[in-house]
Amino acid sequence: MVTAGPRKGALFENLAFGVATISTALFAVVVARKTLRSIARHGLGWDTLAALVYLVALWAVLAYLALPRFNRILAAIYVPDYFIGRARTSDGLLGDPINLALLGSGDQIRFAMQSAGWTPADPINLGSALRIVAASVTRRSYQRAPVSPLLVFGRPQEFAYQQEDRGSPARRHHVRFWPCPDTWLLPGGRRVEWLAAGTYDRAVGLSLFTLQVTHKIDSDTDAERDYIVASIVKALPGVTVEKMTDYTSGYHARNGGGDQIETDGMLPIVDVRSVQLPNRRGATRVERKLPGSAGALATDIGRRPVSVGIASVLILLSVLSSTMIGIQEGAYTIPASIDAVEREAFMAMLVVGQLITTLLSALLAWFVFRGHNRARQLIIVLTSVSLVTEFSQYLVAQVPSLPTLVDMTVQILIIHSLTSASARNWTSRRRHRDADA
Repeated sequence: MVTAGPRKGALFENLAFGVATISTALFAVVVARKTLRSIARHGLGWDTLAALVYLVALWAVLAYLALPRFNRILAAIYVPDYFIGRARTSDGLLGDPINLALLGSGDQIRFAMQSAGWTPADPINLGSALRIVAASVTRRSYQRAPVSPLLVFGRPQEFAYQQEDRGSPARRHHVRFWPCPDTWLLPGGRRVEWLAAGTYDRAVGLSLFTLQVTHKIDSDTDAERDYIVASIVKALPGVTVEKMTDYTSGYHARNGGGDQIETDGMLPIVDVRSVQLPNRRGATRVERKLPGSAGALATDIGRRPVSVGIASVLILLSVLSSTMIGIQEGAYTIPASIDAVEREAFMAMLVVGQLITTLLSALLAWFVFRGHNRARQLIIVLTSVSLVTEFSQYLVAQVPSLPTLVDMTVQILIIHSLTSASARNWTSRRRHRDADA
């Protein structure tokens, strides 16, 4: 949901987000009706598995599509859009408390953390997500398991470190780091260069607010904060720590997953500027810039969001699913009343029409993959019109067939991906770069 920024394009983005949210909710209703119809028809017979599949699908739609969107709308209305000592989830909910501050470069912090026995977390992507699911189910170690993105100053963590506990990815110490804007100061006017949030994952469970599978954190965030600081000081005695006791008042609340959190409000400021980096070849020296800097735009443009890649593939799949529905409903059946010449002409028209549709879809998918904002907006409009047409049929009396349900799923995922913040921001930056070129 667009809450700030230039007026140009904001109206379209807000409307698109609203359409995607309503479409997702209506799709949940369609899946629920399909689930109830399956249970009513088959009861507890041998087709109960089909009903369970629909129930799982309904949970997935609610947990990963519908509820996050509604949370994002409510958070945009009620959650302050400025720093209040808490990170924010990608849905806009208040997340973990910011309980560490640091002085020093990103490389010095990385070296300090690794010297203290911490392991860098893998970036979160499809491969690492599947691997952590497999590791959690099989209870196998995954020391570089990714952490979910949390936002501070409107951006996700720069990097994260963790320590696996008892050889299980379900239990771990972990801490996220964010660079501070040059003009940002702590209460009292104190300047720091990095903020961090450290918590301890005690188990895997369901989020209270979205029903998604997530880690559940221990409520005593102060204990984790002190553990992180102690591990750094023990490994590097030259590191100094200053305690800011008036950072916030003590409080207890819930984080973005609904877990209880407690803190006394003290903020340790860890100074790692004395850390001497090893002069070895291949050491990381380049740090990402904050939004607005010259290097930030080029870096962000080069990192295509997963949502854009998924949407590009789904656009092509939507052509296949639409074709399957057309075959099922007889759209490609040649009328028996026409003669052989007209039959051949009719068949040629069908083939040419399908070929043109496929080529246009492939072209739009390529433009979306390349980051063209107009192509993204056009796909959003076309998909919205198609979904409105289908919902008008299946919310009244009919229950969609399985191929139709698959086609609706593909379209919901397309509009959901293209209206995500990552897709919108990336294509907008591409647009600004092309305009400046």
